[in-house]
Amino acid sequence: MTTTDLLPAPPPHAAARRALLAGSAGNLVEWYEFGVYGCFATVIAANFFTAQGGSATDAAAEGPGGGAEALVATYASFALAFFFRPVGALLFGRIGDRFGRRTVLVLVIGLMTLATTLIGLLPTRADIGAAAPWLLTFLRVVQGLSAGGEFGGAVSVMVECAPPGRRGLYGAWQSFTVALGLLAGAATAAALATVLPAAALYAWGWRIPFLLALPLGLVALWLRTALEEPPGVPPPTPGTAGSAGSAGSAKSAGTANEATAPAGTATVREQVRAVGLGIGRIMGWSAAGYTFLVVLPSHLQSALGASFRDALLATTLVNIGFAASILPAGLLSDRVGRRPVMLGGALGVAVSAVPLLHVLQSPGASPQARAAAVLVAGALVGLLAGPGPAMLAEMFPRRVRCTGLGLSYALANAVFSGCAGLFVTALTARTGSTAVPALYAATACALSAPALLTLRTDDHREPLR
Repeated sequence: MTTTDLLPAPPPHAAARRALLAGSAGNLVEWYEFGVYGCFATVIAANFFTAQGGSATDAAAEGPGGGAEALVATYASFALAFFFRPVGALLFGRIGDRFGRRTVLVLVIGLMTLATTLIGLLPTRADIGAAAPWLLTFLRVVQGLSAGGEFGGAVSVMVECAPPGRRGLYGAWQSFTVALGLLAGAATAAALATVLPAAALYAWGWRIPFLLALPLGLVALWLRTALEEPPGVPPPTPGTAGSAGSAGSAKSAGTANEATAPAGTATVREQVRAVGLGIGRIMGWSAAGYTFLVVLPSHLQSALGASFRDALLATTLVNIGFAASILPAGLLSDRVGRRPVMLGGALGVAVSAVPLLHVLQSPGASPQARAAAVLVAGALVGLLAGPGPAMLAEMFPRRVRCTGLGLSYALANAVFSGCAGLFVTALTARTGSTAVPALYAATACALSAPALLTLRTDDHREPLR
């Protein structure tokens, strides 16, 4: 028997496509809601984090300082949810590694859909007083837990079911559905801002996008209940994960193929090191992604004086650029490797973030130039997000893949994404500099570049461990 005989056979293309659809559906729901929350940050601040609560007039009555404080409080709630994502990644990742990918994917989409729908039904501060922001924060924590388990399970399914030579493309669908979710959230918010008066938008219109998550989540749940486990060694039963009985399904770290290995080969120290390296490789992706795709609308309004409608239009364009580059970047990484594509994206953001923001805030810039600037910014993030999921999956053996890649992603997002809105808003208010978002994204990408240089040029060609 050769080493190749021990590898799981690739799934039939129809089964691979079904796994791809089921794995990516939950991401769209999750990031649709996160996009909506970012687009409506100023509205949520008025309804939940101001003393009066509930209307555009009341928000304006707070004054510049009060509005900034409410926005900071809104992003603090946003950041808190992100800091619960590593907990969710650890909890649901262990479930996915021990009981199977389908189990965890069904659990997280159900929890996520419930929490998102309840946000759309929450009474505001004007209705119930100080309890309103606490209830909102609690639901954000629930979402953080479920989102923490979503990435590890979904990416594991997509990459493990990918045909040979297509892991980058299949993994890129996770990021692509993120872009679709953010784009759908921004487009929905823009449509509501266009058809509803400001008073109606602040009073009840903001609830509509959250309530729309319910039918989307039910469709994703239906798809995932019919999902088959990826081919290969069945998931270990409770109590045997990591034992000698399950160790035969993974080869030791640093080898090319999956084969029998001692149970202690992948030590805790090795996995902790891999998680830390994974964080370093995607910190630029996390920081730039959230700065450009989520934080941008409120920054354009609060710091640059843009209207709500213009800010949403810019966000829609940056998400279009992001979405357009993700799948080509994943496919390109299958041909030339993960390192050159991701390193190009990181260095591109580091060099161009400040000039692109300068174009946005320049009074003399034409609408076409501003549109091009946000499209380029989104496309550069797509170069990181396309190969990123497959790159993380290739770092961990099967028996700890859900937990390892999910924890890397959740920790990077907790620090560099969850804090992006809070950091950018607070530092901009303190320094008066409108370049803070660009400097934040550029610095994170520059610091990520050395970690990306540690990628091997042939990782994309090696079988999964």
